[in-house]
Amino acid sequence: MVPAPQKFPTGTQRSAARLASVQALYQMDIAGTDINDILQEFTLYRFAQSDDIDSTVEPDAAFFKDLLQGVMRCQTDIDPVVDEQLASGWRLVRINSILRAILRSALFELMERKDVPLKVVINEYIDVAHAFFDTDEPRVVNGILHNLGKRYRPTEITKSSNSDL
Repeated sequence: MVPAPQKFPTGTQRSAARLASVQALYQMDIAGTDINDILQEFTLYRFAQSDDIDSTVEPDAAFFKDLLQGVMRCQTDIDPVVDEQLASGWRLVRINSILRAILRSALFELMERKDVPLKVVINEYIDVAHAFFDTDEPRVVNGILHNLGKRYRPTEITKSSNSDL
C-alpha cells in the first residue's frame, strides 16, 4: 500500500524520516489508516526493514512521529494554505496523493519546526519529490515552499538570495 520511491534520497536520519512521513501520510490518506496504526507499523516493522524506507539510513523515529502527529494536529490549518498556493482551478484534493503528502509535511515544518532552517526544509522536500517524480512536481514543491517561506519565515528569506533557495 505504501508507495516505494523510484530512488532513495541520500541524507540523514531526518531525511529518511521525512521520506517515511510522506509514505505514511499517503497511506493514511488513501487507505484511511489510523495514525496509531501507522506509527506502530512504521516504527516496529518498516524501520526495522529499512529497504521500504531507505537502504542506508535508519529514520529518526522521534522526528518521524513529530512530523506525522504535527501534520494531523495542524491539517485544518495546513490544507487551506496549500490550496491558496495551487494554480487557479486546482484544489489540494485534486493533486497527486504523494504530492499532497509532501506539501503537508513540508508546510508543517515551515509553520511549527522553527529549529529547522527554511533552506533545509525546501531542499529536503525537493529531494523527497525527486524520489517519487521525474517530472514537474519537484519544481512545484520548490515554488510553493519558497512562496510559503516568505510568509512563514520572512527573516530567513531576506537573509538568503533567491539563487540560494
